[in-house]
Amino acid sequence: MSEALPLFFVSAMGLSLLLYVILDGFDLGVGMLLPFGTDTEKDTMIASIGPFWDANETWIVMGVGVLLIAFPKAHGIILTALYIPVTIMLVGLILRGAAFDFRVKSADHRQPMWNKLFALGSLMASMAQGWMLGAYITGLSGDAISVAFSILISLTLPALYIMLGGAWLLIKTEDELFDKAAHWCRLALPPMAFALLLVSIATPLVSQEIADRWFKLPDAIGLLPIPMSCALAIVGMDWMLRRPKVLHAGYGWFIFVALMVICLMAAIGLAYSIYPDIVIGRMTLWEAAAATESLQFIFWGAIITLPAILGYTLYVHRVFSGKATELSYE
Repeated sequence: MSEALPLFFVSAMGLSLLLYVILDGFDLGVGMLLPFGTDTEKDTMIASIGPFWDANETWIVMGVGVLLIAFPKAHGIILTALYIPVTIMLVGLILRGAAFDFRVKSADHRQPMWNKLFALGSLMASMAQGWMLGAYITGLSGDAISVAFSILISLTLPALYIMLGGAWLLIKTEDELFDKAAHWCRLALPPMAFALLLVSIATPLVSQEIADRWFKLPDAIGLLPIPMSCALAIVGMDWMLRRPKVLHAGYGWFIFVALMVICLMAAIGLAYSIYPDIVIGRMTLWEAAAATESLQFIFWGAIITLPAILGYTLYVHRVFSGKATELSYE
């Protein structure tokens, strides 16, 4: 039991962060796309994420909460090393929250300011999260290679979020905004695919241990489904986006599902690369874990909280399914 509990909690943390990337990723993407819509389209874009975005951000709170409670030693190391990008992310999320609420209540002449702040906050949060991921993969070393890799990831993650945002708008909008969303996805797909390719090449180069895991036979053969699934998802999205009639026939959801596959494969690949470490090259899950008695106590809270948040997320998406309607606080 004591050996299994850290595995349970790291799985719960990984699931929470994966769901955050997918769910909050699309509303961060919509935020970054906001400047490219007309005033009416901006209202529709905000309305498309209005019922969901607070719930979506719950997943990062869950993930960081598990890290703090279940792996306190790792939490101290990780958050200390990442305090600058974490601060930038929090400022970005605060900007988004304030802009989201104030734009609804503000006078018409002030709405452009709140729209810009919402887009800026979305970009800040996205790039900061990319920076954190890059620094984490390089073992929080802080050297020149780590900084360069973090910059690369800080550009990759916003590209993925923009794709998720465009794909979400394909599901939630229609007419001219639908066509614009398809156009934004077509523009974002090549840089996203190129950035993912660069990351895939660079990741083994920054860590010999990761390179050995991925390229040593026969393990390398068993890992082929991960890059192949990502490649097929990208090819499928490219094929679909070149056929507007297929998208208009109601298959826009395929783009979002394909992006979910890429996120899932990336998460599996990262987990395989770093296991059993939680701080790469410095600390394993079991070394970082809290006392067994503490883990046993919070286990019961986790098995209640996780399904409750997941159930609420599914319920919200079910209730507010279909095309976006006007968002109002009246």
